[in-house]
Amino acid sequence: MRYSGSFTGKTLTGSSRKGAMPPFAARHSKLFGSASSEGFRIYSIPGRTELGGNHTDHNRGRVLAGAINLDTLAAAVPVDDMTVVIDSEGFDPVRVSLRDLERGPSADAYGTTESLVRGIASAFAEEGWKIGGFRSNTTTAVRKGSGLSSSAAIEITIGSIFNDLYNGNRIDSVTLAKFGQYAENHWFGKPSGLMDQTACAYGGIIGIDFADPAAPLIEPASFSFLEHGFTLAVVDTGGNHADLTPAYAAIPEEMGKIAGFFGASHCRDITIELLLDAVPELRKHYGDRAVLRAYHFLTENNRVQKMIAALQGNSLDRYLFLVRASGSSSFKFLQNLYPGWQPEEQGLSLGIALTEEFLAGEGACRVHGGGFAGTIQAYIPNQRIAEYVTYMEKVFGRNAVEILSIRTLPAGRIF
Repeated sequence: MRYSGSFTGKTLTGSSRKGAMPPFAARHSKLFGSASSEGFRIYSIPGRTELGGNHTDHNRGRVLAGAINLDTLAAAVPVDDMTVVIDSEGFDPVRVSLRDLERGPSADAYGTTESLVRGIASAFAEEGWKIGGFRSNTTTAVRKGSGLSSSAAIEITIGSIFNDLYNGNRIDSVTLAKFGQYAENHWFGKPSGLMDQTACAYGGIIGIDFADPAAPLIEPASFSFLEHGFTLAVVDTGGNHADLTPAYAAIPEEMGKIAGFFGASHCRDITIELLLDAVPELRKHYGDRAVLRAYHFLTENNRVQKMIAALQGNSLDRYLFLVRASGSSSFKFLQNLYPGWQPEEQGLSLGIALTEEFLAGEGACRVHGGGFAGTIQAYIPNQRIAEYVTYMEKVFGRNAVEILSIRTLPAGRIF
């Protein structure tokens, strides 16, 4: 059974029988023995939802993201053999030696949990932090492919365990996020910015400015959508989740080409005035899509700042207007709702069309996360959320709609 709910759920807190061992703890004991279970620690790592800044982080832009109530739970205990064993519910156990990290990443291991463990351990070691073996079992409510950063949650889980067991929790959230990104980029083989890991590690709603990726600026924005009359949800529209890495990689590549025309390394270093003045030349060299994607970056980057200000000023109407504008820009200019080689399959576009029809001017919706397949995000009036779930799951199937709330607590040890 998949764990559902936040760390206050019954899966962690146990049965109604007083003194009974919680199921999660009982599983750790069953896997690793009662002696191991006596000293285990429990960690809770939230998933994240992207609220604004679609594909801006990799060009040193601004993003708006929130940690969510759906989390990954891990029980872990240290061991002396420099071997990490992770048993994730529903998957084969992973066993990784920490003694041969100098060999570096292997293309054969790309896309595996083993590569993430090795990559994060390598980042710790290279920065002078301690690493060591542990035994862990995990369960998660962050579904793979849901657009809620299941991979980032796993990365921050591994980093949090190393941080707590061997480093006294002295490593801050942003550094843990950097270690996760490093592992994902160089060991897991997937290009990504730093937003997912930072949001999972930090907690709450945060604006993140990546102008200096070595020291991103974080600006919290305390806000409850539920208390303001709207329920936040994501809808899994399905689609072909075959390797979409080329589609994702093309976005920063094309933005980089536009920036390079002006002698810059990232779109953050140019202005919209420069871009518009050079459109005739840019079209000749790089094509229209690259120009449009750079235009999306520049307008979306400015939009995020306005979204943060709207939340901080309790202006929900203004915020929802900007959410709709973000979705429109992603659809028309960023063009990440479906891969160009598969135009017949457009679940994200259909999900947005159906949601806009349902809302009839209320709320807002947009593509969520990387795009090309997966999820849309929607803000639904509280009194209509049950109706919306029925409406969307009739098309996209049972459990397609995930209802979210913002979690204020950061990632880390909870027991």
